[in-house]
Amino acid sequence: MAAQHVLAIDQGTTSTRAIVFDATGRPVASAQKELPQIFPKPGWVEHDPEEIWRATVEVCRGAIERAKLEARDLAGIGITNQRETTVVWDRATGKPVHNAIVWQDRRTADFCAALKKAGHEEMVSRRTGLLLDPYFCGTKIAWILNNVPGARNAAEKGALAAGTIESFLLWRFTGGKVHASDATNASRTLLLDIRKGTWDSDLARLLGVPLSMLPTVVDCAGEFGVADREILGAPVPILGMAGDQQAATVGQACTKPGMVKATYGTGCFALLNTGTLALHSSHRLLSTIAYQLDGRRTYALEGSIFIAGAAVQWLRDGLKLIRESAEIEAMARQARDGHGVYMVPAFVGLGAPYWDADARGALLGLTRDTGPAEIAAATLDSVCYQTRDLIEAMRGDGAQIDELRVDGGMVVNDGLMQRLADTVGTPVERPKVIETTALGAAFLAGLQAGLWPSLDALSKSWALDRAFRPYEDAASRDRRYTGWQNAVRRVRSV
Repeated sequence: MAAQHVLAIDQGTTSTRAIVFDATGRPVASAQKELPQIFPKPGWVEHDPEEIWRATVEVCRGAIERAKLEARDLAGIGITNQRETTVVWDRATGKPVHNAIVWQDRRTADFCAALKKAGHEEMVSRRTGLLLDPYFCGTKIAWILNNVPGARNAAEKGALAAGTIESFLLWRFTGGKVHASDATNASRTLLLDIRKGTWDSDLARLLGVPLSMLPTVVDCAGEFGVADREILGAPVPILGMAGDQQAATVGQACTKPGMVKATYGTGCFALLNTGTLALHSSHRLLSTIAYQLDGRRTYALEGSIFIAGAAVQWLRDGLKLIRESAEIEAMARQARDGHGVYMVPAFVGLGAPYWDADARGALLGLTRDTGPAEIAAATLDSVCYQTRDLIEAMRGDGAQIDELRVDGGMVVNDGLMQRLADTVGTPVERPKVIETTALGAAFLAGLQAGLWPSLDALSKSWALDRAFRPYEDAASRDRRYTGWQNAVRRVRSV
């Protein structure tokens, strides 16, 4: 009998997970391991690539075992990953030459500022759909080459490989046989012409990144390579790859132009499907590749929020206001009505639509009767306000948004979802399977394996858990949002 399960690897910012899905898209078993964060300096964030690899193998084996399957029972593997996090490794040994530089890292802010001052951003934006910001991979690669002794010389001799996390994992799974990156991850590097779908030599020269370091750009579903037998116990084909937000777009079945989803994890990322058109945003959103199948690209407008769930983690680990992240909802319910407290979680700068790498976080509107409950409520509210920033930008670019599909760990919080609907003024739809990032990776692998015949078939499997409709009147909603905008102005560096 043909294999009826796929293994999805979701290598995220704070954890590594593996989930086994069956042919109906139902999660059967999973395993997860937390990923330690490394903070060498203020504004710098790193991960240990070897730890990522060890954790990936561990959770894959754990999920397969819990599903009471063996590796030979799998139709294939799908990989989704924290985007923009960048690894450079030695082609001969497979060993990283430096820790992975995480998407949140801001160490290349001065380099980006210098490129902007020199007038390069318009060309970069036109070709890549992105802005000159430390968020993206290209300047991270350049930093490693310029700061790791011997790295640039080795790269120019063709001895080093660079890639995002899915590319690094594919290399490791295949024993160094395959160096490839899917189009969605490649589109986040500042090095890919998103309309042509190819690496751009002008951009590579501008950033100082040898093209020889870069992986082959491939579709999101395809025959990418085979995991070596000794890793999982049998050879398993790797059939799907996509960056986490694009995978969630597929998992949310946002496959028609005009559909929009927001994923709430460490950060929050909203993608609006724009079909075959790579639109230029007049409101500082990004143009990106949503997915690429059979060589055909579907595009999206994206808004990126750097800190969402990470703000709750800060209340837990930094301020010690809560012991577990799940406690925040009950604490926030105790806040005074009209407390007037705003938290701007610009711990690593502000993403869309501000793109201010130098902004820093603040709590504003504090009074003597402000307590933990008000701070908790303001933290959750900040997620809602930042989402409205993105939705307003999309509307400003001409989008008509009738509903917002949401997913990720934070959306289990009913109070937060209702507050989100009230703040944005749009119905918020939560699916039955909220781990849509992993589900998207499974869908892509399943498409290639023949478990699902088409994207349309995938969309029919999407099921609503609950819709949250806005009840707050528009005047109250807008008054709160005006307070947020005032708070953001106070923390910005410009």
